Amino acid sequence: MIDMTLALAERVARATLAQAAQLGVPLTVSVVDEAGRLVLTMKGDGAGFLTPETSRAKAVAAAAYRRPTLELAAMHGDNVFWAAVPAATRHEALPSGGAVPIVRDGRVIGAVGCAGGSPEEDHACASAGAAAA
Repeated sequence: MIDMTLALAERVARATLAQAAQLGVPLTVSVVDEAGRLVLTMKGDGAGFLTPETSRAKAVAAAAYRRPTLELAAMHGDNVFWAAVPAATRHEALPSGGAVPIVRDGRVIGAVGCAGGSPEEDHACASAGAAAA
């Protein structure tokens, strides 16, 4: 059964970009499935040139660790594990604020990641997108 469909990913992305517009933040949103495979990326007008890669890497981290990346970033501190994450994942998972898991019936079916604003702005936009799922 496919839980994260293109139609669902598009709904999540559009809700995310709508929240970004309300905040006046140019950003890119990426939606991945439960295994961190890319389903959709939408680069908002005015978003930076590295935001597609960054938003995807944040979404991958949220899907892999099944929690918002703001929590992952807060856990970082001096922990050697977190220092090794970028090298271990070939920079494909970014434990930096701005992504949240998408949960259906108590199970993570994917994640939405944002890049372009502050970690808090990106998190607020990703949360709005996940809520639309």
